[in-house]
Amino acid sequence: MRTTLRTNALVALPLAVLASSIALAQGGQNPPASSGDTAPDKTRKTTTLTAVSVTAPMNQPPASTPAFAATQVSITAAQINDSVNAVDVEDAVKYLPSLFVRKRNEGDTQPVLATRDWGVNSSARSLVYVDDIPISALIANNNTIGAPRWGMLAPDEIDRVDMLYGPYSAAYPGNAMGGVLRITTRTPDKPEVTIEQTEALQTFSLYGTHGNYATSKTSVTASGRSGKFSWFVGANSANSFSQPLSFITSGSMPAGTSGTVPALNKVGQTANVLGAGGLLHTRMLNLDGKFAYDLTPWLQAGYWVGYWSNDGQSRTQTYLSTAAGAPSYGKAAGFASNTYGIVEHHLMQAASLKTNTCGAFDGSLIVTHYQFIKDDQWSPYGVGSGMSFTPNGLLASYAGTNWSTADLQGTWRPQGYGGAHEITGGVHADTYTLANPTYSSKLWQDPDSLTGLYSAGSGKTRTDALWLQDAWQLTPDLLATFGARYERWKASDGFNFSGKTAVYQPNEQASGFSPKATLRWDIAPTWRLTGSLAKSLRFPTVGELYQLVSTGATFTSPNPNLQPERDRSGELALDHAIDDGSLRLSLFQENTRNALISQTSTLPNYAVPVTYTMNVGEVRNRGIELAAQQNNVLIQGLELSGSVTFVDSTILADPSFASSTGTTANGKHVPYVPRWRATAVATYRPSAAWAFTLAGRYSGKQYSTLDNTDNTSNVFGAFDRFLVFDAHVNYQINQQLSASFGIDNLSNEKYFLYHPFPQRTYVASLKFRL
Repeated sequence: MRTTLRTNALVALPLAVLASSIALAQGGQNPPASSGDTAPDKTRKTTTLTAVSVTAPMNQPPASTPAFAATQVSITAAQINDSVNAVDVEDAVKYLPSLFVRKRNEGDTQPVLATRDWGVNSSARSLVYVDDIPISALIANNNTIGAPRWGMLAPDEIDRVDMLYGPYSAAYPGNAMGGVLRITTRTPDKPEVTIEQTEALQTFSLYGTHGNYATSKTSVTASGRSGKFSWFVGANSANSFSQPLSFITSGSMPAGTSGTVPALNKVGQTANVLGAGGLLHTRMLNLDGKFAYDLTPWLQAGYWVGYWSNDGQSRTQTYLSTAAGAPSYGKAAGFASNTYGIVEHHLMQAASLKTNTCGAFDGSLIVTHYQFIKDDQWSPYGVGSGMSFTPNGLLASYAGTNWSTADLQGTWRPQGYGGAHEITGGVHADTYTLANPTYSSKLWQDPDSLTGLYSAGSGKTRTDALWLQDAWQLTPDLLATFGARYERWKASDGFNFSGKTAVYQPNEQASGFSPKATLRWDIAPTWRLTGSLAKSLRFPTVGELYQLVSTGATFTSPNPNLQPERDRSGELALDHAIDDGSLRLSLFQENTRNALISQTSTLPNYAVPVTYTMNVGEVRNRGIELAAQQNNVLIQGLELSGSVTFVDSTILADPSFASSTGTTANGKHVPYVPRWRATAVATYRPSAAWAFTLAGRYSGKQYSTLDNTDNTSNVFGAFDRFLVFDAHVNYQINQQLSASFGIDNLSNEKYFLYHPFPQRTYVASLKFRL
């Protein structure tokens, strides 16, 4: 009952903002007696003026390049600074409508972006860019190596973030079905140095684990300009300790031990907790630089480089003890898999050539490359007696995994800059290479003691694309944007190995045409109606094609012949702009055929159903999103914003689903997509120096099984509903120095999204800018 009341209160807050906005708008429709503050003086001479047309602009962010006429929302660096406890870059978007970043801990290396119609297992169904450079890891569609490379920059480098909802621009591939997140970094025109120190402390208590987990982060940036040359460099290092990211469970009590905590798993079966795992200590370093040279007043060359490294160790905590009182692992294999060391070194580079003539023609060329220089994780093979591990172990590596992209784009304005037509087009090419061998090692703590290949998965994909789009101002109130994208995809060099069996996978190829259309109508100076339709194709990632499936001690590559997802999306959005505020109501629907989803089915020559990625016949996501923002609500300096999103996400057809209990996936809710999401943010600025923020985030129940049988909540592996409140205070001490303090998860909500998520966390930072 208490949860329901809290949920309804949070959901109602954006509605209250909407009502407040409408009331203020209606109240402002009665004009004052004169343009001044007092009644007109009737003794003054009357002068007849010519007619003047006055319009109120829509309170919306400017269109992106290329033009994106469909729904978009933005947040600026100033808003982030005033309202968000931003330890990592991905924190910046936590309150944007319908978005959720699966950040399990400070310094998480796997924070996947979930959008309004796709969940946390869909890293390849959204795109993230930094200054037109893709940082999405389309090497996979999962929660491990598929997360965007957020670590390539620091929060202080952000100038603004724009979220473009849906695949409605021909400039982006079908991975934009969930949306495109564009991060723009700062480019100061004068010398500037920034130093920021951030400290975070989480208090955590669950099962038999109780402790405080700290994070310390130092960021330094410097920038300047000398004639035609400008530069921006940054460095940030973090030392972080996480709460348990997993728990070791068992269906029974290990023989000869005590201390087991009785519990269930997500489907209601016995899953007693034996101990905590994934107690991760990480030390990260990021170095990045952005350099530009003005070759001419209208032509600029640029180079961007980012280096990221991570050194981590994961340990476990056992709750078990023997009859003599000695701690024990109870020979549970989970203690071995949750104990590991990891070393990662990644390098990203990008080169660009851009024009800015503000004339009839402009263009750009951007080439990028991302390289896993080193990416090794080693762990013991198994558990011995007491608290010992087997001396031998396994080392899994992604070294050699890499991807490259190239985009050549041009803009033609037949009637000149600001004319009725803006025609954009371009060509795109990318290649993704996966290298994921696992080696046996003689001594698991010695990564150099390798004895041979244990298993492997590798392969390549290549995509070439050609696109064209025309933004046509049909009338002063009507903008039509039409576009199309043609893509050709090929997968090759697929290889899987396990035990003594090697499989060379067949090459695959596919192609398709994706039309796009958006019609935007300015009904009145403050009202806008936008309708968008699009078809998009998402081709399988290398990880989806060539993953190894584990069935006990057997590894099998089930299906290298996956078909591309074919998506049809539509949205109807009504926007209303008023003084100091905006309202938006969006209706959206997306039908996806051949959806690539990890599910349980059967394999040839294997009697037990196993889980792997395969094509689902068709899924449908349709819903409604309500978003509002209002400044100076009731009192000067109080800003309210919020959103409510409802999604009916349904599996329409899944003939391949197999269940040992006779359940079906047809008609069930799509995994990882909550039916309800809501955000609410209140920021009060009593003066230019102070900003106080209270924010809330709600997400409804999610399922992680296609037949929706995981109905047990608040257990390891479940995907719970949650209601989390955050607080933030920012104080601008003087022009150079600012300080902030905040608390994430103020009410100490305890919930699982498979992993136990962070409990109450205190965040403080001090920033000096010269």
